[in-house]
Amino acid sequence: MRAAALYGTLGSLVLTGLTGLPSAPAHAHAPDGRAEAHGVAQAARLAAARGVDFDDCPASEGLPAPIECGTVTVPLDYAHPGGKQINLTVSRARALGREEDRQGAIVFNPGGPGGNGMFYPLLTRLPQWRNVAEEYDLVGYAPRGVGRSAPLSCVSPAGFGKGPTQAPEHPTEAYKKEQLKKAKAYAQGCARRNGADLRHFTSLNNARDLDVLRAALGERKLTYVGASYGTYFGALYATLFPTHVRRMVFDSVVNPDPRKVWYDNNLEQSAAFDRRWADWRRWAARHHAVYHLGRTPQEVLASYEKAVRALTRRAAGGRVGPGQLQGVFLKAGYTDSFWAQAARVLSAYLQGDESPLLAVAGGGEAGARAAENENAVYTAVECNDTPWPRSWEVWDRDNTKLAQRAPFETWSNAFMNLPCAYWQEPRQKPLDVRLGRKSGLPPTLLLAAERDAATPYKGALELQKRLPGSSLVTERDAGTHGIGGGPNTCVNRYLETYLLTGEVPARRVYCAPRPEPRATT
Repeated sequence: MRAAALYGTLGSLVLTGLTGLPSAPAHAHAPDGRAEAHGVAQAARLAAARGVDFDDCPASEGLPAPIECGTVTVPLDYAHPGGKQINLTVSRARALGREEDRQGAIVFNPGGPGGNGMFYPLLTRLPQWRNVAEEYDLVGYAPRGVGRSAPLSCVSPAGFGKGPTQAPEHPTEAYKKEQLKKAKAYAQGCARRNGADLRHFTSLNNARDLDVLRAALGERKLTYVGASYGTYFGALYATLFPTHVRRMVFDSVVNPDPRKVWYDNNLEQSAAFDRRWADWRRWAARHHAVYHLGRTPQEVLASYEKAVRALTRRAAGGRVGPGQLQGVFLKAGYTDSFWAQAARVLSAYLQGDESPLLAVAGGGEAGARAAENENAVYTAVECNDTPWPRSWEVWDRDNTKLAQRAPFETWSNAFMNLPCAYWQEPRQKPLDVRLGRKSGLPPTLLLAAERDAATPYKGALELQKRLPGSSLVTERDAGTHGIGGGPNTCVNRYLETYLLTGEVPARRVYCAPRPEPRATT
């Protein structure tokens, strides 16, 4: 499952649809990686020689001067580096300070799979990034398949995500059969539209691309900030190229345990979103005087369910149904900066005004192409990365059991990932992220919120065990996904110190939570 949230106060974070991994079938692809390693080295040498020819950004990127754009060429298949090539789009804001203080470039990935990081140089405008932007070029890019970087597509964008849709917490057998049919058709559409290229869109290739980008930027070693899914292939990068790392930040950490990638991670994510949904209901109940949704969490839930029933009978504006309403509250699950708006939307709808709901959840043609592309990349990468259960009985059993205690979005998450049950491309065995103290990896910094739903906290604990010398900064009793550069000055102090000096704090340090959102009308 994956939805949009904010990284700090700017940018889009898309998280992986994380969840139960069966034993790998006989056809699971498990190459030894030697051919790919040679291919990366060859591609990196060529990229270093070519560099990046930065120029004005095309209007389609929406990035104003002085931000610059360019491309980096990478092999589609690293086992055959002389074969088909693809271009990745790159953006850059030059360091704002003196040349003698410049430390190089920071490369950023905001998550996904499917997230587009081209916006990253805009962070130079935010005060919490100012000191870092003085000493570093800020570099964003669109990973393979995303945006203009050899874009993937699995269905026609015109009808993608068009509402209204349902989101039953306990779907009927007829509804399940309908979703099975849709999932199979979607997997077939991905294969038909992308052909043999499809198998090369993987997390391992995202990590390999990152090393080619490093070389193209003229960086001997990589300084990297990865959020959400960006922490997963950042961890793969650290495992494949530990001596190429200068500094590396993992913000809101995906659990890298190969037994969790991706099926079990999704189940755990669904359970965590139910906890965040309960957090929001408690907050709304405390502000009943403002929103009139109920004085207890149970009464707030009843208000939500009333809206679901009404939207089932008649979609708002003909395009917003229960599925779109659920999407509003999934966004609230990602970031508490959206809590007040979600409450206003629900309150207004129940009082007869559907215009705020339409404004937030009504969709539109403008974003349909990007949304379809994002979903195609998400599906391709996750389905290619690992074997998934082939048996519908496994999916049905696991999600039925989970929905009994975590009903809010369990089934919506499962149906989103269900195309992986029908995926025909060879699936890989996930790389076991695990490094020894003599690997050459320098100290890294992990950031995590204790109640993060999209990447549950134990993922950060797991990654820290696997990366020697890493430090974990925890925002206590908080659940916003993507905490670096946000409103928590304690978190930001550790992040800035690390990026500017390389200094990490103690193995585990804790920051008090950010203030609770204010109730606004």
